[in-house]
Amino acid sequence: MAKLTVREMQVARLVAQGMANRDVAAALGISLRTAKNHLWSTYRKLGIENRVQLAHWVGRENQDERPGRGG
Repeated sequence: MAKLTVREMQVARLVAQGMANRDVAAALGISLRTAKNHLWSTYRKLGIENRVQLAHWVGRENQDERPGRGG
C-alpha cells in the first residue's frame, strides 16, 4: 500500500468530496500549484488516473478506519 503524506491525504479527501483544485488550495491555505502537485503525487503513488478512482480509494480507506473493521 502506498504511504501518503498527511497533506496528500488532506488533498485526497477534499477532492473526493468534490472540491475543485482551487477550492482545495484555499481550504488548506496553499497555492493552486501546490494543491495540484499533491494531487498528482497521490495519483502516482496510488497508481490511479482520475478523481473518480481517487474517490473510490478514499471511500475504502474511510471504511477501513471505522471501529471494528480491519485486522
